[in-house]
Amino acid sequence: MKIAIIGAGNMGLSFSKSFLKYELIKPENLHLITRNESKIQKITEEFPKSEISIFENVSELDADLIIVAVKPQDFKHAAENFKFKLKENQMVLSIMAGIKIEKIQTLLNHKMVVRAMPNSPTLLGMGITGYTAADGISFSQLINIERLLNSTGRSVYLENEELLDGVTALSGSGPAYFYYIVDAMIKAGTEMGIDENLSKLFVKQTMLGAYHLINNSDKNLEELIKDVASKGGTTEAALKTFEEKDLKGSLKEGILNAEKRAKELNG
Repeated sequence: MKIAIIGAGNMGLSFSKSFLKYELIKPENLHLITRNESKIQKITEEFPKSEISIFENVSELDADLIIVAVKPQDFKHAAENFKFKLKENQMVLSIMAGIKIEKIQTLLNHKMVVRAMPNSPTLLGMGITGYTAADGISFSQLINIERLLNSTGRSVYLENEELLDGVTALSGSGPAYFYYIVDAMIKAGTEMGIDENLSKLFVKQTMLGAYHLINNSDKNLEELIKDVASKGGTTEAALKTFEEKDLKGSLKEGILNAEKRAKELNG
């Protein structure tokens, strides 16, 4: 399989590294395309055996799969300025937030489109990607796409494309919410006089342990909270403040606004 990635940013490059790590493609069958000429040297150092190109210089694309990893706001301009024509048998995999399959098909004048939404832990092979496909894409073609996506973590096929904006808000943007909470906890630690590095250690290990408890316990989240929050104790004092400030409501509202923005990106 030959793969071309249009938009060699963080996500495009993390996908490339996963494909090569698991030997899903040969380095010489990978073509990375960027609009930023200043990035060419760094990308070449990371992928010495792969083809690296400037977007404006690509007049023909010899690839079985073309991954579109440009910013959603830039897609229309990029699509209108392609110097190459897509062949009927080439597959397009979009990892752009918000841009619907129908719009991609229209702007590219191409039917074979799969739309996916990964998240940043794909950098470590621990991401999760929701994906869906246009009509006419065969089961075997989807299996090939899933095999590639699974090299970056886990993937889930969604029959209903409308759910992908929710996935974007939940898991695509999700790591940032997690970092936001971790940052608040670390800053609370330093305010209580704990050294910043030590505060980071306590919070990160707490998060790691809590994640494993969620994964390995038969209890639901409410029961796990009750296990920590004894009557009249310290945890209860914190949770009472969170409830008074409607922290849960604010988080939910923020995630719903992220979904709304994903829908707006389609234009």
